[in-house]
Amino acid sequence: MKLCTYTADGKTRTGIVVGDTVIDSGVAGSMIDLIRDWESLRPQLESRAAAGGGVPLSSVKLEAPVQRPGKIFAIGLNYADHIAESKMGTPEKQVWFTKAQTSVNGPYDPILIARGAFTNDYEAELVAVIGKGGKHIAEGDAEAAVFGYCVGNDVTERMAQHATPQWSFGKSFDTHAPMGPWIVTADELGDPHTLGIRCFVNGEKRQDSNTEHLVFDIWQQVSHLSAGMTLEPGDCLFTGTPGGIGAAMDPRQFLKPGDVVRTEIDRLGHIEGTMVAEG
Repeated sequence: MKLCTYTADGKTRTGIVVGDTVIDSGVAGSMIDLIRDWESLRPQLESRAAAGGGVPLSSVKLEAPVQRPGKIFAIGLNYADHIAESKMGTPEKQVWFTKAQTSVNGPYDPILIARGAFTNDYEAELVAVIGKGGKHIAEGDAEAAVFGYCVGNDVTERMAQHATPQWSFGKSFDTHAPMGPWIVTADELGDPHTLGIRCFVNGEKRQDSNTEHLVFDIWQQVSHLSAGMTLEPGDCLFTGTPGGIGAAMDPRQFLKPGDVVRTEIDRLGHIEGTMVAEG
């Protein structure tokens, strides 16, 4: 099932995407509420999806599927080609940083270039959305802890990222976590480690890889994080970016106002944002 958050007639609600239409889920509350009560709500949602109807997707505004995740974590240096272009060694342990809630952005919304920031970069990523979650989750049980998946772009301000040893500030600028266009539930997607992932800037392909090349797979990521913190419904994990970032090009190619960044992942869809200078 494909589940989205959308705005129509001034109201934001959750919906079921069927073909080119969206059907109101009928669920009160946010996507986090839907995820938390998934097992009890699922029959109702399946019935609504089967009944059809709805409105054209083109008539609504798609929002980030989870608008205010309790936690947003992202793993660095998790594709071999990205590690090589970053001129760093393959990490023996997982390297994590956080992104602020206020960095969340809709799948087709403008992406801000902050005042005085001139080194904005893109990072195409598969985002795992936590379902029942939990703590001390074994790798063998991690698949059951994930609700679904969506497309993400870990937009990064490189000078801010590398100004200190801690990356979170440079990763957390407003609008720098666009996600969507919807969540494909884990049961519909199947194995998340077989997906082509690509990023385009103004139509030029910059990144082109497959999630089979993750250094630490998603089950290892979930198990590792849950050893120290309780993963909760709606938490979002950015699972790593492949090679091809602008900072590694010769000459380096950073994003500028008017650039259009498209990120796509097989069977999940695409997101696309235009870079806009902050007021």
